[in-house]
Formats: sequence, structure tokens, C-alpha cells
Amino acid sequence: MKQLIQFQLLCVTLGFFLPSYDAVQPIEVHALNSFKESIFEDPFLALSSWNSLDSDPCNWFGVTCSGNQITKLNISGSSIKGFIAEELFQLSALQELILHENKLIGPIPMSIGSLKFLRVLDLGKNQLSGPIPSEIRNLVSIVQINLQSNGLTGKLPLELQNLQNLQELRLDRNKLYETIPGFCNSSSLKVADFSYNFFIGIIPKCLERLPRNNFRGNCMNSNNTKQRTHKKCGGTQPETAQIAGKSRLHPTEQDNYKIHHSKPPVWLLVVEVMTGVSITSLFLIALLTFVLRCKSKPSVLNLLKRSTNNKHDMSIHIDSNMLKGVTRYNRQELEIACEDFSNIIGSSSDSLVYKGIIKGGPEIAVISLCIKEEHWTGYIELYYQKEVADLARLNHENTGKLLGYCIDSNPFTRMLVFEYASNGTLYEHLHYEEGCNLSWSRRMKIIIGVAKGLKYLHTEIEPPFTISELNSNAVYLTEDFSPKLVDFESWKTIVTRSENNSRSISHEGDICVLPSSFEDRHLDIQGNIYAFGVLLLEIVSGRPSFCKDKGCLVDWAKDYIEKQEEMGSVVDPSLKYFKNEDLKVICEVVSLCIHLRPRDHISMKDLCAMLDDKIDTSSSSEMKACSFAWAELMLSP
Repeated sequence: MKQLIQFQLLCVTLGFFLPSYDAVQPIEVHALNSFKESIFEDPFLALSSWNSLDSDPCNWFGVTCSGNQITKLNISGSSIKGFIAEELFQLSALQELILHENKLIGPIPMSIGSLKFLRVLDLGKNQLSGPIPSEIRNLVSIVQINLQSNGLTGKLPLELQNLQNLQELRLDRNKLYETIPGFCNSSSLKVADFSYNFFIGIIPKCLERLPRNNFRGNCMNSNNTKQRTHKKCGGTQPETAQIAGKSRLHPTEQDNYKIHHSKPPVWLLVVEVMTGVSITSLFLIALLTFVLRCKSKPSVLNLLKRSTNNKHDMSIHIDSNMLKGVTRYNRQELEIACEDFSNIIGSSSDSLVYKGIIKGGPEIAVISLCIKEEHWTGYIELYYQKEVADLARLNHENTGKLLGYCIDSNPFTRMLVFEYASNGTLYEHLHYEEGCNLSWSRRMKIIIGVAKGLKYLHTEIEPPFTISELNSNAVYLTEDFSPKLVDFESWKTIVTRSENNSRSISHEGDICVLPSSFEDRHLDIQGNIYAFGVLLLEIVSGRPSFCKDKGCLVDWAKDYIEKQEEMGSVVDPSLKYFKNEDLKVICEVVSLCIHLRPRDHISMKDLCAMLDDKIDTSSSSEMKACSFAWAELMLSP
């Protein structure tokens, strides 16, 4: 009894000194993985320790946890490039988000307002664009906001001045405009920098306590703070201010003003006219020479004419050879084809997919890009059209065929038109219809078809092509269940790639840009191969790649696919029959794709050969499979 008591005391003591471990919620792990997936350049391998197979992210670089919740994310000065994923703001207990001095692009997601406990938000020195979301008003605990040195546009949300705990606000070196709110309700605000934007008006009285340098480089009415020139402010200074200024002059000063602004002598007018004619002639000669030089270069993109709406944008006219053979549809005929855009067959936060029928033509799938006109720049337009040309060159029985595109201004419309696959997506057949239409042999045919499609994209065309988000939703099935890879998410790369080349295009005049100067489509071939391995598991198991209740498919399957005697546990229980020989090949390929076995990177050409050589999808094999399945069904009680 005495020994038992001592043992119990020892257990209590150990329990006191050893910290208890609480696992981080799967939704938070998913949030970090989604952020990593949205990053496409990581030159210093800052996120290399972020392992999607690891359910405990508290040891990942830049991640700090308290208990079973992530409270801090600090990935600063790492030169990572990509978007800020919406899912990142599912980290509900986050107190500090520091992504300072990277190359993040795109807008600040509106879902940022869900971080009720956030105290520090530092997105400074990136390449973010778009307005500051008004949802920032929901950051009730925020103490420090740093958004300096980005490309943010629009007005300052009035809600900023209602953040009672805000002590530091840095908005310098952006493209913000209109007036600065008073911040009279923010008694705790100690540091604020609004310099080098395009703010107008006067310095609010509530902010006069701040150093004047914190307002310099704007378009404000301030005599003791250096502002932008009238020209750099776009000539927007109101004439009424000038007139009002004149009316306040002393009568003597008004007389002097009239003298200095009286009608000039005739001889001076003649000189001015002659000078103007000479300069205009020289300008026209130079312009004509420049245009002729541009036209002499083959296959050029001619960036001419500013947009008529006076935005910081340009109308882009592409050489007709760029989209040769690709049909241009107008919005009205697509609206009719898709039944007033009521026939929605897919959607995401970024796009809508409609089904339609072109009069006298084929069934079509139309993807509409959900982006506001004010966020659509000349650079994005350029790459949208380049993406159309890139998709149009794909020609394989296992890839979706791009039929055309739509560019309309009123209302603003950018759409891609694909050939419709009548049997819907692979995801629908696996998860909505419980796989009842997908026998084992049919699944094997789909796997080999997808492999051949990827092999074509990766190795048989130049330059290669990758699927932006390879999953069962990207695999469409024809009437005979032949798979077609459709890259409906490809447009997301448009913004990414346009940012890489923005410096080669100027708003100051007409420029000719050779297509060879464009950066190639960002190729994530190894990412496609990994996703292919996950897709194989999804096809044979009938389980989704990620499920809140069951977690990550790879985590669940990895214990089975390496043990031959347990491989059968991976197979979809709704199947009445499967071939062990096929399953063994599938598991081997999956292991290579998701790097469960130490080996050099493998290509889709190698994987396709393994599948095509070892899996029999002939008619005799299918009949044999049907016979076994029928016999098993008859013998089952």
C-alpha cells in the first residue's frame, strides 16, 4: 500500500511539472496551410518547416501558440510573394499578425474584421493594392496598424477613427486620397503618419499635435508642410480656391494683379505661336518615327491610348495574331446562352461558372471573373488576354477546350468560355452521388486519363502548363466518363504575373512591349504532382481531400498505403469489386507523389508510364470486373 501511495504521488508530481498538451484546432492548421498555398515565391524557404502533414504548427517558423491556439504570426523580411489568403483570418485568437517587408500582392481581405483580439497588424512594405476594407472597424482590440509602403488606394475608412485602443497608425507611402478623418474619438492615438499619399483638404485640428512631416508629400492646403506639386496632384486643385485667394487681395494688390495679367503685346503673341508650331511639328515627327519603329517589330503588343474614364489605367490593344483563332463573344449572346446567367453550376469567392448552349453550337461552361472595374488595371487586362492565348493553345483529349472569351465594358465583364463536359465534375460523382456511377475499372480509366492530360501539359507543349488548383473539381467528365482537366482557376495568376512586369510599362506614353519580355506562367509542376497523388487517393477511397470531421485524407491514408496487407482499407466501401494489382500500383504512385518514400523528384511522364503499363483498362478487363462484381452481389446476403 505504501508503494502504491508513493507511485501515485510520483504521478501527481510529474503531472504537475510536465505541461499538458492540447492540440491546435484543425481549422487553424488549415488556415496556415491555405496561407502557404497562396504563396508562390519563397526564396529564403521561410515556410519550409510548414509541413501540411504535421497537425501541430506551434513549432513552425514564425508561429507562436498559447495553449491550443495560435496567437502570433511573424513572417517579416522573408521576401515571400503571393496573396493573403482569406482563410488566414480563421485564426480567431490571433493577437499579432506581422508580415512586414515581403512582396505580398492583391487586396487586404475583408474577413480581416473577424480578428477580435488582434492588437498588432503590420503589413507594411509589401505590394498590396485596393482599398483599406471598412471591416477594419471590427478590430476592437487593435493598438498598432502599419500599412506603409504599399499601393493601397481609395478613401480612408471613417471607421478608423472609432478604434478606441489605437495608438499607432502608419499609412505613409500609399495612393490614398480624399480628406483625412479627424480622429477626435481616438484619444489614445499617439503616432500617425499620412505622408506621401494624395490627401487633400487641411490637417484636422485633432491631429495638429502631430509633427508636420507626417503630412508632407500630399495635395493638402498647407503652407508649412511640403506638398506635392500641382502637376503631380493631377491638376485637381479647385479653381474656386484660386479665385477666393484673389478676392482676398488688397485693392492695390488687385491692381498689380491686373497689370501683370493684362493682355500681352502682339509681338509676344507672334513669338509664342511660332514657338508652339515648331514644338508641335517636332513632336509629331518624333511620334511618327516611334510608331513606325514599333510597327516594324513582329508580334508586338501595342499599348496605346489612355482609358476614357481618366483612371490610372490604359486601354490595351493586342496584335491580332495574339488571339488568332479564339472566338470573342459579347456579353449579350452569353447572357442568352446561359439563360440570363441563372444557370449557375459552380462558384467561389473569385468566380462564377454558368452552363449554357450557344445557338446552333455546343454546350458551354462560362467562367465569370468576380472583380470590380476599379480594381482592374491595364496590367491585369494585358495578362488576362495573355492568359486567354495561353489557354487557347491547349489541345488534348484529356484537357478542356477553350472556345472563346468575353471583354465588355458596360457592364464591366471578363469571361472565359470552355467546352462543357456533360457529366459534371469528378467531385460530384465521388461525393454527391456516393460514387454509384464509378466502378473500379471506370475509376482506373479516369486516373490514366488525368495522368495523360498532365503529362501533355508538363512535357509535350512548350512552354509547359500547370493546373492552378488540381483537384476533383478541376476534372470534368464527358458522357463516356472520359476526364478533361479544366483550369477554371487559372485567371488567379493574372494579377500575380502582371505585378512582375509592371515596371516595363509606363503610363507616360505609348509603349511597345514584345511578348518575349513577359514572364512565363508560374509553373508549379511538383505541386501538380503532389496534388495528383492526393487526387488518386480521393478517387480510390471516395473520401474528400479534406474534411472537418475526418481531417486530411493524406494523414488518414498514409498508414495503409505503405503496408501491402492493409492497402484494401483505402478502397471506397461502396465498391463491390477492385483489383489488388491495380491498387498496389496506385499506392506506389501515390507514395512517389506525396514523397512518402525518399526519392528524387519524379515526372508525370514516369508516373503515366507506370500507370499505363501496369493497369489493364481493356474491354475484356472491364467485362471480367463486371462479372466478379455481379457474382459478389449475387452471393451477398
